[in-house]
Amino acid sequence: MHLLVIEDEMKLGDYLRKGLIESGFNVDLSRDGTEGLGMALTGNYDAIVLDVMLPGVDGFKILDVVRKSSATPVLMLTARDDVADRVKGLEAGADDYLAKPFAFTELLARVRALLRRGSLQESTRFALADLQLDLTTRRASRGGKRLDLTAKEFFLLSLLLRRQGQVLSRAVLADQVWGMNFDSETNVVEVAVRRLRAKIDDPFEDKLLHTVRGMGYVLEQRDDG
Repeated sequence: MHLLVIEDEMKLGDYLRKGLIESGFNVDLSRDGTEGLGMALTGNYDAIVLDVMLPGVDGFKILDVVRKSSATPVLMLTARDDVADRVKGLEAGADDYLAKPFAFTELLARVRALLRRGSLQESTRFALADLQLDLTTRRASRGGKRLDLTAKEFFLLSLLLRRQGQVLSRAVLADQVWGMNFDSETNVVEVAVRRLRAKIDDPFEDKLLHTVRGMGYVLEQRDDG
């Protein structure tokens, strides 16, 4: 699941991004209304967490523009907790509203509730051959056997499953899973892929996670295994 967080408070934005990534989401963060609006209009997001008070363009204006072309679920955040602002946000097309300060667990529950609605419910589950992953229950299995994955391994696998059949470069994986610019001096991606492969492929005859020399990695079923 790919989320966009538009939040200008430095500490809160970093906190939300970290917490949502650790909860299995792929997260883009913008700290500016103008930039965030552009990302919301051009990105393919499953949900948007949107602050109201933003530099450049405020959250109400972003919501108004987004709603003219997209039904992407939007959870609005604000320090304002009076009824008038909540009503304004909801009438503008927000799907939910959360006043600051809030507990991260409540925000996470609300985001997941938004994602479960409608057709998005099915996309919380991914499968390839006998490999399955459920984002809601945080379970992964292959051949009916549960896989014991770390949080990063689970996120890495969910990304590969969502984009199965596509070659993902080390730079993309470093950015999407670890939120870091790829550094050719580090082997964090190779180590993580090797550990993941040991769990999802090594015990099984048919191999699903493949290395594409000079390009990256792809998760797909091949006739030659």
